[in-house]
Amino acid sequence: MSGLLTVEGGTPLQGEITVRGAKNFVSKAMVASLLGEEASELRNVPQIRDVEVVANLLGLHGVLVEHDPQAGVISLDPRNVEAAHVADIDAYAGSSRIPILFCGPLLHRLGEAFIPDLGGCRIGDRPIDYHLNILRQFGAVVDKRVQGIHLSAPGGLRGTKIHLPYPSVGATEQTLLTAVRASGLTELSNAAIEPEIMDLIAVLQKMGAIISVDTDRTIRIEGVDRLDGFRHSALADRIEAGSWASAALATRGDVFVKGATQPEMMTFLNTFRKVGGAFDVREDGIRFWHPGGDLRSIVLETDVHPGFMTDWQQPLVVALTQANGLSIVHETVYENRFGFTDALRGMGATIQIYRECLGGLECRFGQRNFNHSAVISGPTPLRAADIEVPDLRGGFSHLIAALAAEGTSRVRGIDIINRGYENFMDKLEALGAKVSLAEAEGQVALV
Repeated sequence: MSGLLTVEGGTPLQGEITVRGAKNFVSKAMVASLLGEEASELRNVPQIRDVEVVANLLGLHGVLVEHDPQAGVISLDPRNVEAAHVADIDAYAGSSRIPILFCGPLLHRLGEAFIPDLGGCRIGDRPIDYHLNILRQFGAVVDKRVQGIHLSAPGGLRGTKIHLPYPSVGATEQTLLTAVRASGLTELSNAAIEPEIMDLIAVLQKMGAIISVDTDRTIRIEGVDRLDGFRHSALADRIEAGSWASAALATRGDVFVKGATQPEMMTFLNTFRKVGGAFDVREDGIRFWHPGGDLRSIVLETDVHPGFMTDWQQPLVVALTQANGLSIVHETVYENRFGFTDALRGMGATIQIYRECLGGLECRFGQRNFNHSAVISGPTPLRAADIEVPDLRGGFSHLIAALAAEGTSRVRGIDIINRGYENFMDKLEALGAKVSLAEAEGQVALV
């Protein structure tokens, strides 16, 4: 999906859409299937670009992948795992950072792994050296070459003690996927404990792994010689659910998000209510709506789970442009996540960005000259504009702003949104949005 999206704003979003499995879990569970000696089945799988990327990468490594997109079921048979060609990996990986998580499983199955240069959304520092150092601690030998990085484990991988200076989700995933078949005990302290991490642990336990999680963020993994397959239904995508909730609030709409679940969204729901939004938790989803009246300004800090998720921040900032007073948002997870506000200012929002920590506590970015705090003054009417999508979450936030603005906006680069939001054009149609997509050939598909 590429080309130019035309958005006629000012219409409240109303209706029902469905969210399926979490982008930040599904791709990792697919990688975990490499560790098994038997086939696995994952359900509640969304139709997003990341699933396609991982499926292709698994296929390159000899995994038999059968995907029923409509049913949301994917079967993964890794019994004939093999090394892939370097050029093929590079071609299929594109900008995805997923290949770094293949390393541990492939070292166990093949004794070697290769990863190309990695991309991803440009929202902060995500150096792969962080992952490579973890793999080295398990005994991997890392050889940086012109085409990418080759890893080997001539003596096998061994359990180790790892302390994370920050509870990184990616580093925690890397450790889990490597430790479960490493010999001996692995102890990971200051680990991430996001719901998606816990669901990955559940998958690994179904496969035969022995993993315990302590209340002090310490995860202990007892390595095993063999893992089997798994059958698992992915937890709902709390990021997508929060994004549509923010869209309902910003457009003064009413959206029922089928499939959304309360336990993983409690922090978001509290904040949504503080701003002035209304919600109703039902057995099959959550209804979000603007109850009328004025929205309220808030002070908000993003944080690792159970704090307010960084991926909820960008969509909610759009709604905060319509709140009375000064809202303060302190971003503590990614140092460069306010670049998307440039477009909002161009649409009439009053947003100032600061290097200082404007939240209750200083964070690790406070003395490093990163623009990681924002002050939003509202309410300010948003006006239509031409917008270039910068990254996945920022792009969806720009889309929300265009839907809330008066007039007709043009949004370029919406293919990025397809990485993490399943069938978002169909969902816009279901919610009554007035949008049209101009394809590269110049044809226009109305939605």
